Amino acid sequence: MRLAILDDYQNLALSFADWTKVKEKMDITVFTQNIASVDEAAKTLEPFDVIIMMRERMPIRRDLIERLPNLKMILTTGAQNRGLDVEACHARGVLVTHTSNILAQATTLELTWALILAAARNLPHEDRIIREGGWQDTLGMRLVNRTLGLCGFGKLGTAVAKIGQGFGMKTIAWSQNLTPEKAAAGGAELVSKDELFARSDVLSVHLVLSERTTNLVGAKEFALMKSDAIFVNTSRGPIVDEAALIDTMQRRAIRRAALDVFNIEPLPKGHALTKLDNVVLSPHLGYASEDNVRQYFVDAVENLEAWLAGKPIRVLS
Repeated sequence: MRLAILDDYQNLALSFADWTKVKEKMDITVFTQNIASVDEAAKTLEPFDVIIMMRERMPIRRDLIERLPNLKMILTTGAQNRGLDVEACHARGVLVTHTSNILAQATTLELTWALILAAARNLPHEDRIIREGGWQDTLGMRLVNRTLGLCGFGKLGTAVAKIGQGFGMKTIAWSQNLTPEKAAAGGAELVSKDELFARSDVLSVHLVLSERTTNLVGAKEFALMKSDAIFVNTSRGPIVDEAALIDTMQRRAIRRAALDVFNIEPLPKGHALTKLDNVVLSPHLGYASEDNVRQYFVDAVENLEAWLAGKPIRVLS
């Protein structure tokens, strides 16, 4: 049988786990570059029996699944994968399994604050200036007594708020289903969506991508923001109208944006966002800590060994 490991950008999979038993029964091919199109993926992956997806780096939907006649199993790293059409897999008799995802929320929390602080103190720019022989080129933005706005106030949004409160920030929050009681339990004030964007000094998005959250943040929302505010997105790129975001940053209508997620990943070379010095960019590192990625592949090997033994585990229904 043949196994494809997709989107292993840093070529870590085979060194992060013991694949000895799997290699006895499977030929393994590691793809370190993203496969850009459905047609290319169908042609490239047609011979493979098993595919390991690295989170949501490359979507696998019905139009691709139906063109992979040899496919017997898909293994996705993480506890869920919105880029995978599980229903289409089941319709084709393809088994879907997953790995654990114990620390992903913690690492995304840390990355969110790394981006907030980098944007507030303009660290990427100052790092570049000092390497060029300069010194103290800009003045940073303090966080104490500022307002932190959370667009989404689930477990992650609540955790972000707690750290903001530790910095002495007032926290406000909004989501479609948020109640005053739940907001108050996390130390935040429930406000309307418009008020969230208008009052926030730092606005951070923590929503699940769905039909109702796609393009939830657009030109109207950016127009409401303060001119010295910071916008942060570590959730999913399509939650934000990218064209509206680019226009906002090109006009310097707000102080800075800090982004870990994008509509297209990897971000294409020469993309408009890469040309803006008021945008801090991170290549979807929220979940990508050494501990997390190592655990993904340790679990993947365990899943494969169990499946080869006829006793699949961590089956995604």
